[in-house]
Amino acid sequence: MADDPKSSREDNAHKTPQDKGEIHQGPDHSSPYPVERGAPAFNLVDTAQEIEKADQMVNTRVSGKLKVIADQIKALQAEAEEIMSSAQQDMELHKAQCNFQRQPGKIYHLYEKEDGTLYFSMLSEEDWNGNPPDTFRGSYRLEPDYSWTPADKIDEPDDTQALVNKLLESRGLD
Repeated sequence: MADDPKSSREDNAHKTPQDKGEIHQGPDHSSPYPVERGAPAFNLVDTAQEIEKADQMVNTRVSGKLKVIADQIKALQAEAEEIMSSAQQDMELHKAQCNFQRQPGKIYHLYEKEDGTLYFSMLSEEDWNGNPPDTFRGSYRLEPDYSWTPADKIDEPDDTQALVNKLLESRGLD
């Protein structure tokens, strides 16, 4: 039975290269066993701890990257909501009655009649000496892209840089 080549092959199939008496031919750092007398012995517990440490580091890195993406998604959702709200307001303002040709760059004044009808006037609340014929709802500048900017926000700086600064601060990169 000991001379049976089949049983000899089966025994060798479960042996490591070291058990078979084979010598590692690659670089020392890739050896499956210690290659020097003073080298530390490989221990299953050490290997398991190293794998656990690597898993923790990968999880930490991936979690950090996913958090950045989640923060970006939240910021984009907020921006999308703001854009939709602004577009809805612009559409409502374009539906307001107007008895003159609107020109981009000009400021128009919105009033509301008692029946709820909105209309634009070239006359501001001050032009009526504080006593306009209908309820004053605000002043708006028509932009070249046909969006409307509230008059009280015309001189405000573009908030793009503020958003960039906020993102940098949240990452500790300010």
